[in-house]
Amino acid sequence: MEHYSKAKLCGMLVFWVLVDVRGESHSQRPCDFPAIYNFGDSNSDTGGISAAFQPIPWPYGETFFNKPAGRDCDGRLLIDFIAQKLGLPFLSAYLNSLGVNFSHGANFATGGSTIRRQNETIFQYGISPFSLDVQIWHYDQFRSRTTDLYNQEKNHFEKSILPNPPDFSKALYTFDIGQNDLAAGFRKMSDEQLHAAMPDIIAQFSAAVQHLYEQGGRSFWIHNTGPIGCLPVAVMYITNPKPGFLDQHGCIEGQNEMAMELNKQLKDAVTKLRTQLPEAAITYVDLYAAKYGLISTAKSQGFADPLKICCGYHEKDGNVWCGQKGVTNNGTQVFGASCTDPESYVSWDGVHYSQAANQWFADRILNGSLSDPPIPITHACYRK
Repeated sequence: MEHYSKAKLCGMLVFWVLVDVRGESHSQRPCDFPAIYNFGDSNSDTGGISAAFQPIPWPYGETFFNKPAGRDCDGRLLIDFIAQKLGLPFLSAYLNSLGVNFSHGANFATGGSTIRRQNETIFQYGISPFSLDVQIWHYDQFRSRTTDLYNQEKNHFEKSILPNPPDFSKALYTFDIGQNDLAAGFRKMSDEQLHAAMPDIIAQFSAAVQHLYEQGGRSFWIHNTGPIGCLPVAVMYITNPKPGFLDQHGCIEGQNEMAMELNKQLKDAVTKLRTQLPEAAITYVDLYAAKYGLISTAKSQGFADPLKICCGYHEKDGNVWCGQKGVTNNGTQVFGASCTDPESYVSWDGVHYSQAANQWFADRILNGSLSDPPIPITHACYRK
């Protein structure tokens, strides 16, 4: 497993401070990505689950959009920073039918999505019905229908909000999914069963990439899964843990080991895909290292305790989640409001990162410092 020792993390931090000069001043011209097509869960959902079910409420979106914007965050997500880096508008959610512009891509991610179908309703455990295979179906339908519309449409304005068909092969295909497969596994499986399920999880992920390649996709930017054992929601109810259950930063050691094992298998799969898909440029991004790097050094980076939650009411007399109304144990009605300084928090709502944390991650992965091959996202169309 890719364990992150204190020494290794310190080395990474020094590397980040110095910045990968080769990445930022690449000898090749930047790629001309006309569009992004994203697949994922709530870490990159820009409005899909809000369009399909109950909209995400205030104070989500307060920091940047000044209103709820379909994101499980106070502001921008990592996918938003990716779009900005490539000079593209924010992605419209495929499931959102109002006020959308798909000329620069589409977002098929939905909060609660998994790689493997979970056969649960969203009303039970928050698992989205739009697993990765369904997102791929949506992409296929989107591509077919928009291509037909584009070729038939005579009105310039109507045509301008549709993707230009040749752009599908020139676009960047991004992935950020897998965390909820682990979360569901922790709830329903033993460690042995979850380990046994990982090859199938990875195989289904690989099949999705291969399908997009067969449809003409050539540039792929793949995030591994983060340190799920460091999410405040995972540790907030733990009392009197046994020695070794939590690591030195308060994260659940076993859950993070599972995440690292899944990431190891994902990286191996990416290596195999590069052989199977000879014309593809596939970049594997160690987002785990970026996230754990911030969590393990949060205070020295100017952030609050990374296990503290900005939005929601979490006191001894009860818990009320961000944007929700609830009643405490002593009968007092409270609202899950946000903190006064979300820019100093790593965790926004106990499950999702703040805009400030997402910006921190973007600053450390988009230059290629944590990528294999070590190229910036602006050059992710080149095979190495």
